[in-house]
Amino acid sequence: MNRILASSLLATLFIAQLHAQQKALSFAQAWGQEASLTRPINQYVGWADNVHYIEKDAVDGMLYAVNINTYARRPYTPPPKADVAVFVKDKDVFIRYGEQGTKQLTQSPDVEENNPTLSPDGKFVAFTRKNDLYSIDIQTGEEIRHTSDGTDVIYNGWSSWVYYEEILGRSTNYKAFWWSPDSKRIAFMRFDDTKVPMFPIYVSSGQHGYLEETRYPKAGDPNPTVKIGFVSVSGSPIVWADFNADDDQYFGQPYWSFDSQSIMVQWMNRDQNNLKFYAVDPSNGSKQETYDEHQDSWINLDHDERITYLADNKHYILKSDRSGWAHYYLYSLNGKMINAITQGEWQVNSLELVDEKNKKVYFTARKENSATVDLYRVDYSGKNLKRLTFGDFSHQVKVSPDGKHFLTTYANVYTPPQVALVDNNGRLLKTLADSKAVEFDQYNFGKTEYFTIPSEDGQYQLPVVVTYPVDFDESKVYPVVMSIYGGPDAGSVRNTWKGTGNQYWAQAGIIQITCDHRASGHFGKQGVALMHRNLGKWEMIDYTTIAKWLKAKPWVAKNKLLITGHSYGGYMTCLALTKGADYFDYGIAGAPVTSWELYDTHYTERWMDTPQDNPEGYRAGSVLTYVDQYKGRLRIMHGDLDDNVHLQNTTQLVDALTDRDVPFELMIYPGSRHGFARSKSAYDFKERVRFYYQYLLEKPVPATFK
Repeated sequence: MNRILASSLLATLFIAQLHAQQKALSFAQAWGQEASLTRPINQYVGWADNVHYIEKDAVDGMLYAVNINTYARRPYTPPPKADVAVFVKDKDVFIRYGEQGTKQLTQSPDVEENNPTLSPDGKFVAFTRKNDLYSIDIQTGEEIRHTSDGTDVIYNGWSSWVYYEEILGRSTNYKAFWWSPDSKRIAFMRFDDTKVPMFPIYVSSGQHGYLEETRYPKAGDPNPTVKIGFVSVSGSPIVWADFNADDDQYFGQPYWSFDSQSIMVQWMNRDQNNLKFYAVDPSNGSKQETYDEHQDSWINLDHDERITYLADNKHYILKSDRSGWAHYYLYSLNGKMINAITQGEWQVNSLELVDEKNKKVYFTARKENSATVDLYRVDYSGKNLKRLTFGDFSHQVKVSPDGKHFLTTYANVYTPPQVALVDNNGRLLKTLADSKAVEFDQYNFGKTEYFTIPSEDGQYQLPVVVTYPVDFDESKVYPVVMSIYGGPDAGSVRNTWKGTGNQYWAQAGIIQITCDHRASGHFGKQGVALMHRNLGKWEMIDYTTIAKWLKAKPWVAKNKLLITGHSYGGYMTCLALTKGADYFDYGIAGAPVTSWELYDTHYTERWMDTPQDNPEGYRAGSVLTYVDQYKGRLRIMHGDLDDNVHLQNTTQLVDALTDRDVPFELMIYPGSRHGFARSKSAYDFKERVRFYYQYLLEKPVPATFK
């Protein structure tokens, strides 16, 4: 026994001596502002052709094409077509052809054009102006007005807010029109917001301020009515697709056929549990149903990668989670399923390449581990599935045009990013870059681990990533910061390198944990579907399980568990300090939803149905229901111009908390939307530092932050 104790003592002394020889990260290094554990490496941005990948040099910032056989590199210039740009300047549309100069296309300085978009043949530009759709002939300057009924509630080719936010996506910048491949027609959506309630946002600037009014449908409210129209670029009457605009329905992003003779329109009912595809004839608006999917919970109306048309002009690949897991299926254009391409209890991520010559599909998936991403190849038939990446890493890949090689940037929580060239048999040909600094082992830093914690009912292994304090000692006691998001199918835990931005708090002696619940996407759609009609239930059950696991550890302070998140994460934080207040001690909530009837129709009703159909679910999922259980200390931040999660959410929670005479902190950031303005973010960061020091560390804020 004495020999064992002596050996243990020697080991402890050796580790202590080793740490003493290592150097600490500086303040700037701990925040990731200066290089330390990692060093800058070249970026590998894609492929110039089958035998040259494109590399952006970390020193000179130039692009180079590198030969995969000799590794010789030469300066790379993108193809000339990529240099054509259309843009708005001084409220008018301009076009620029590389170095050939800029040409002004419109002359309306008093009214701004939006979303100028070049036709596929490069001869026309389409845009919207005052909620009407226009196009202009670049050569002649002839402008054609395709619609004329645009008003403050009628939008042609310009999205209603709920479509911009939830269906077509923010990246569209409200654009809702699409060129046909032959450049002869434009498809567009027409929105009528007449029945959509107006939500006023008060702007406090100036002497009197003013109201910013948005047509925002909250859960259970009327949605915009939508029509899908087609116009000829040469000018023509509008042809309307054969849908009843008065039906309670949604339309997803449409997809033109290869020959421009039809367009696939995604249709969904208001309950969001029935998705149909229609082939619509743009010449007369007639439609033919080609796909019909039902699910008991909901179907996501994706605006990217649901449909991938093949160049054979006979098939498309469909991505669907109807089996309980997201997978790919091969379909003919008439809507007949040929076969499943992938299947099993794992999730596909994205298509990287379809090799039509050899009838193979390259795709990424979370198959080996739900917290990692790998590249796979499979035949159209679903046979011969092969993993092409390697190791216990998360991979970001760029596949060559012919599918014979790929670049992978790979890492895990222990290993900084590396880049390798790999062939399509999974053979590593060359390590191209390694961001791990030569001095990596000379630094003493807080170690990060990925592992799982069993759910309370034993049904799931909940994934977590933990960063421990520097010189972590299980005989000491540490506060914990739990960072979460918590939304459906929106997990935060990935087994990949976390950088050094978490190292300051590791130096300060704080345990940092990121964790996910059973409906975060790690367990497929079948796990996510558990949230149907009861947002807030399973998230809190699983986050509470993790909180209990933490507080059962002798090295975790029993009264210093802080939870923090923004948006849905803000909602979860507020719920944790009310419904879960027996397990969470502090919270910092950014822009929280506090009651789901205050959020928009499409997002909220997807999970919850309407307040009229599910009143108990809305009551049980509201933070306001549990304010009587509030304890600890909650800090709430919100932008006063937030057009997504309205300040109304925070105001109603503040009203309930003040009525109960309980302590909390509140910060309103004037002029900020759902993301805070840069100047406010800097202040917000300092306040977070102050909060951590005041409540978790119980020390004065160091002068470094002042």
